[in-house]
Amino acid sequence: MATYAFKALDLAGVASKGEMDANDKQAVAAQLRSRGLIVVDIEERSAANAGDILARFKKVKADDLVIATRQLATMVQSGMSLLRALYVIEEQTESDQLRDVFIAVRKDVEAGLSLSDSLAKHPDVFNELFVAMVQAGESGGILDQTLVRVATQLEKDAALRRQIKAAMVYPSLIGGFALVVLFALVTFLVPVFEKIFEDFGGDLPPITKFTVALSHLCTRRWYVMFAVVFAVIWLFRYWKNTDRGRIQWDRLKLKVPMKIGGIVQKVALARFSRTFSGLISAGVPMLEAIDITGRTSGNKVVELAMEDVRDSVKKGGSLSAPMAQVPEAFPVMVIQMIGVGEETGALETMLTKVADFYEEQVEAAVKALTSILEPIMIVIVGAIVGFIVISMYLPMFKVYDSIK
Repeated sequence: MATYAFKALDLAGVASKGEMDANDKQAVAAQLRSRGLIVVDIEERSAANAGDILARFKKVKADDLVIATRQLATMVQSGMSLLRALYVIEEQTESDQLRDVFIAVRKDVEAGLSLSDSLAKHPDVFNELFVAMVQAGESGGILDQTLVRVATQLEKDAALRRQIKAAMVYPSLIGGFALVVLFALVTFLVPVFEKIFEDFGGDLPPITKFTVALSHLCTRRWYVMFAVVFAVIWLFRYWKNTDRGRIQWDRLKLKVPMKIGGIVQKVALARFSRTFSGLISAGVPMLEAIDITGRTSGNKVVELAMEDVRDSVKKGGSLSAPMAQVPEAFPVMVIQMIGVGEETGALETMLTKVADFYEEQVEAAVKALTSILEPIMIVIVGAIVGFIVISMYLPMFKVYDSIK
């Protein structure tokens, strides 16, 4: 079976084009005629080249998906048919990977599948939250409003992610610079001083011995250093990918000092509240919304807490009571606001307010953390350089004292 691109006209003379999988051109023409279309042209698409194959392994950028979702929501809300809107997305998106995904989605919709079922075939692009909200919108006949909510949800999530990435740029640059300086000093400077120390004779100070040993590791046994680093990274990733390791890692992140743990908690709460609110507003059933919120929270502690919440709701209990048992993830304010939302029937509004509050808190906390990290990173770079310099000059001071 091959893929064919076609051009056709309907009975009103309106042109349409698209792609279709079929055994031959005759099969494509037959399907088009069965739809009441007049065939203008049918061409077989060429096989994918090596560049296209490599492109399939690239991930769709979050910003590209946000833009495409907002465009789709705007067009559907304006009254444009879903198929026509998908055609426009195909032509306008700048991402080749996302274009291929939307082509596949559009073909499935043309074949009679619902939009949510078509999106669910691409879990690497459209997560459970995206699919569930679209499915709820289709069931309730409010797909246009739901797509707007999905677009808003993705934009908020992308903005939160950009804040965190922007905050890590400066510390990452300084940390990388410190490693480069350390490597350059122990690789090029220390060997020069080592030859001088051999001429002096005698026993070297402990910190000088440590620096010389580090230089030998980088210049003579570099493969051991790389093997150790690789092994540590592999063991860490293996441990983190286990259920127990992920729980321990996510709990550890919540307790990191210097306000980092607080930022992790605020990010998780903002994402949790925004996701839960979006699912409820879209009309997703409560138990399904709880499940999806837990799985997409990005923190195993929150996910386990949401499992307890689901069990409580199944038995007719409240949402807030199980959350109160996990104070490391849910502060008192969140529990109280969710409790008030349950009592007043305004849970969606309360969750939205919680999300807005913690998104603002994340922005403020990130700025505060950046202002703290900048001088700390400068002190660390200075300490590294100072340690190397002192370790190299101590033997000279010892020789000078002996001569004196």
